[in-house]
Amino acid sequence: MADAREVARLVDEAHREHWARVLAATVRLTRDLDLAEDCTQDAFVQALRTWPDGAPEKPAAWLTTVARRFALDRLRRETNLRRKLPMLIEEPGDDDEDQPADPLRLVFTCCHPALARESQVALTLRLMCGLTTREVAGGLLISESTAAARITRAKKKITAARIPYRIPSDAELPDRLDAVLTVVHLVYTAGHVAAGKDLTRAVLTGRALELARTLVRLMPREPEPQALLGLLLLTQARRDARVSDDGELVLLADQNRARWDLRLVHEGLARATQALQAAGPDGPGRFTLQAAIAGLHVTAPTWEATDWAKVVTMYDALLVRWPTPIVALNRAAAHSLVPGADLNRVLSELDELGGEPALASYSYLPATRADVLSRLGRAAEATAAYDEAIALTSNETERRFLNRRRASLQV
Repeated sequence: MADAREVARLVDEAHREHWARVLAATVRLTRDLDLAEDCTQDAFVQALRTWPDGAPEKPAAWLTTVARRFALDRLRRETNLRRKLPMLIEEPGDDDEDQPADPLRLVFTCCHPALARESQVALTLRLMCGLTTREVAGGLLISESTAAARITRAKKKITAARIPYRIPSDAELPDRLDAVLTVVHLVYTAGHVAAGKDLTRAVLTGRALELARTLVRLMPREPEPQALLGLLLLTQARRDARVSDDGELVLLADQNRARWDLRLVHEGLARATQALQAAGPDGPGRFTLQAAIAGLHVTAPTWEATDWAKVVTMYDALLVRWPTPIVALNRAAAHSLVPGADLNRVLSELDELGGEPALASYSYLPATRADVLSRLGRAAEATAAYDEAIALTSNETERRFLNRRRASLQV
């Protein structure tokens, strides 16, 4: 008999590693997301009861078999089975031998463009990451009822729109894959700078990394999943250096690089390099370019030694590939750090971005303006910009940092 705590640890590890695979295989059988979820949960409960007598050599296969058995039992008891199916429509030609693709079908279903982006994120956390509704709410800092409503709306939309449970065709894949990668990146970003007291929410960053690794395993020849994983690893490598011993935010320029996780740095650089080498005739994709920019930051021996002109050039390429106001803001911030840069010109770029609706509540725009204004010696205007940034930030650690920057100005 295994110790109860050891069994709980094994089941928890299996939940993190295999939840999506087990659920996806069960959805394939039931075509009913709610029924598949129930049966997958029952399988993990059964593991807690059974594994004290000995854990299986292949936990994922054991859990999948048990979940599908529960599902078959439920389906056999349904007298109105014909009316319940199908919730998810599967394309002709699919068969039960194609189960390795099931997690990929599930993630494309969660991130279907017919669903609102906030619903995509909530459903991905629920189905692909296996978080409870309460955990989804906590991770996104929304009420449990709001999280439940988003998940329910997404499931109903899948039913109403008869969204197929399939991998997109080659013609559809570029746009559809980008939506999936964007959702995974949003999940990571929501944890990297979280609303509330703590700077980060490890449950979200950890789940996003797991999803990125899953996508790489499922699509090893696609460069953009490799690039996204590289980008997240290079960001995650700096996690411990982002906060001082007394809990205060430390910018990249001031971080103690000895606290970086070099294992993650090396893997992240390898992933980014692989993505660059695999770029197609149209050039590197947006996540490949972002990973390359992150690589420039971590490979420079010091912040001051960063080749900021090259960073700006990379952002120029990214703006062609992904012309968004946030990319333009990041480019302007990098431009301000090029030696000899015309800061008044940078300020004009930032002021122009102030008219972008997408940046209306984005605290980093006034924070960047405040930094440029302070370097121009315009302390009163910088103070006002810091006030705006402080009002917009939802993270207490960032708010304290901005208050310290504001207080340091000589008005």
